[in-house]
Amino acid sequence: MTPVTPQLDIVLPCLDEAGALPWVLDRIPPGARAVVVDNGSTDGSPDIARARGALVVTCDRRGYGAACHAGLEAATAEFVAFCDCDASLDPGDALRLLDGIRAGADLVVGRRRPVSRGAWSLHARVANVELARRVRRRTGADLRDVGPLRVARREPLLALPIADRRSGYPVETVLRAAQAGWTIVQEDVDYAPRTGRSKVTGTVRGTLQAVRDMSAVLAS
Repeated sequence: MTPVTPQLDIVLPCLDEAGALPWVLDRIPPGARAVVVDNGSTDGSPDIARARGALVVTCDRRGYGAACHAGLEAATAEFVAFCDCDASLDPGDALRLLDGIRAGADLVVGRRRPVSRGAWSLHARVANVELARRVRRRTGADLRDVGPLRVARREPLLALPIADRRSGYPVETVLRAAQAGWTIVQEDVDYAPRTGRSKVTGTVRGTLQAVRDMSAVLAS
């Protein structure tokens, strides 16, 4: 039997997310396919993903942007979503963002709305407010959050000259999209406490590194 081509590939950058993967993969909506990009896991995450039917891609180059881009290149669906793999976001929400693309937008970005006090650390939230302000000033797009859940058409996204392979990847995606004249809109999505230890914004040091990466993109 010929495999059915998914309408939406959901790219899930993954580094040691064995505790979160079952929850995340169980929420991949019908008609979508999970593309789990393993970025050097040592906890068996790739095996868990394969066992639950995900396409697993190996990305040897460390970095959030490197994993995102490897997933984008491996995707085959007309539409591509990016989502964190730590159970803080429900990949099923990608369908609502996809509705925005079908309604005429070129890029839809999820605006995180915390569902509990511990979902989003204060230092990460403060940094995000400033980052979003700078992105608005630079692009004119009315974004209040440059969040990790976003949807676009695959081929136009591949054509954008996105060079960052670290934490600046989402910001550069928005910048390049704005430069290309894309219509960029935002949709609210629930944001829950992540499962397991955060590698980036869960710590002050990680947040500062992400801010440096994103600031470098904005300054370029």
